[in-house]
Amino acid sequence: MKAMKLIATGIAGLAAILLLNTYAVADRTNTVTLASEVNWEPLNPARGDNSPKAGTLWGDRKAAVPTGFLAEFKDGFSSPPHIHNATYRAVVISGLIHNDDPDAARMWMPAGSFWTQPLGEAHITAAKGSKNIALVEIDKGPYLVHPTEQAFDNGERPINVDVANIVWVDMPAVSGHTEKPQIAYLWGDLSEGQSHGIFIKLPAGFTGSIESEGSTFHAVIVKGQTSYQHSEAKTLTPGSYFGSEGEAVHRLSAGDAEETVIYVRTNGEVNVSG
Repeated sequence: MKAMKLIATGIAGLAAILLLNTYAVADRTNTVTLASEVNWEPLNPARGDNSPKAGTLWGDRKAAVPTGFLAEFKDGFSSPPHIHNATYRAVVISGLIHNDDPDAARMWMPAGSFWTQPLGEAHITAAKGSKNIALVEIDKGPYLVHPTEQAFDNGERPINVDVANIVWVDMPAVSGHTEKPQIAYLWGDLSEGQSHGIFIKLPAGFTGSIESEGSTFHAVIVKGQTSYQHSEAKTLTPGSYFGSEGEAVHRLSAGDAEETVIYVRTNGEVNVSG
């Protein structure tokens, strides 16, 4: 009987070691950038002091690679009509943002709103608030600005989705939590290996993990405050980033005061567990 207990104990211990090793392997590519650590530079240097600021989170907006960066706009900012050479998608992190045709009435999108801007289409971007920040991402750079004289219709249409119109779907229940995490599908193809964008909403007081099965995973805090367990605990506020390559586990503990909303770009399945 003692021998059987020793064998069972040994198996349990080995399983625990293997599990820890699995997590260690999964964490090797995990990266974290706090909002306070973002390196800001002019988004459009040609505009001098009138240029919005840009802070890269992943990729390189000056190169032909997928890229995500934060854009910060001064209160009252309004761009001249212009076009871009690349379609971009964006999420409002703070403040109020307007993005539409040059002659359109202002439609101010608050934090948690989502929009897309097709390449070649003339538009303006405006901002209102003491701190206006948006996440901007492109599939391939460089990210350039051109005059409206070069405008063209590439067949895409812009989308503006106010935070109040985001459609949430319950995810499987997480052990130890009465409220379920939720997911909102924003863009892309959910087929295996294809890039797509989603929101994940974690209930207040959530403690658990987001498990990524794709080869790429990029996540930005949109709302709430979350503790991220990396080499040490780090507090993620809106605008903070975490990401990984290959299968990975991201351990999070959300605050008790409010839910946490996270924007995720990935090309694989994402699961939330306790």
